[in-house]
Amino acid sequence: MILLLVLIAALVVADRYAVGFAEREIATRISQETARQGIKTGPPDVTVNGTPFLTQVVAGNYQSIVIVLRDVEAPVPDMQATVALPELHVDARDIAASINTLRTGQGQVTAGTVNGTATISYDSVVKLIDQPGIRLREEGGKLLVDAPLQLLGQQFTVHGAANVKIEGAEVALSFSNVTVDGLPEIPLARLAVQEAARQIGFRVPLPELPFNLQVQEVTPLPEGLAVRATAKDVPIS
Repeated sequence: MILLLVLIAALVVADRYAVGFAEREIATRISQETARQGIKTGPPDVTVNGTPFLTQVVAGNYQSIVIVLRDVEAPVPDMQATVALPELHVDARDIAASINTLRTGQGQVTAGTVNGTATISYDSVVKLIDQPGIRLREEGGKLLVDAPLQLLGQQFTVHGAANVKIEGAEVALSFSNVTVDGLPEIPLARLAVQEAARQIGFRVPLPELPFNLQVQEVTPLPEGLAVRATAKDVPIS
């Protein structure tokens, strides 16, 4: 009985040691890959889920690897700019890696699906829009926009809720429920200004994210725009 307990304890220790080694090795590979992509980030925090780990090693398939990247600076294509992400949370699932790949460090470690979440501050979004006078905020789950409008030789301020839509590598913002400060009490002028306000739209270029993540959804939060991104069949190291 004592011998059995000793053997079980030894296996548990070996299993946990193997997990720690794998997490450190994956973190090193991720740091190398993000640097190659021109993405700046703090040291990755990697957690390999699922037990026992050694059984997953033998099968060459792993349930889930959670990766947290902090202080991320992601480049924006075709712009001399980066987007700051305080934290990028990545959940990679159905990871395939042979024993030989783990042993030699050669070959691919591939995730069947990858899901990522992060929040872009409104200050960063405004910088990407690059038009003076824009202000963004969340209220009641909606993205509200204040924007300047030059029309009829006058400067107006437009307020409205924004319709948010993903279009390729950009987020498109268009106005709804528009109100305008300082409208003249002339019916035709008011109609002209309100119509012009409804035509205002902004496009926000999205940054390049690691693991081939493509943004699928954007949700306004008090602290910024929360983005949800996904990818399939992704080499993670």
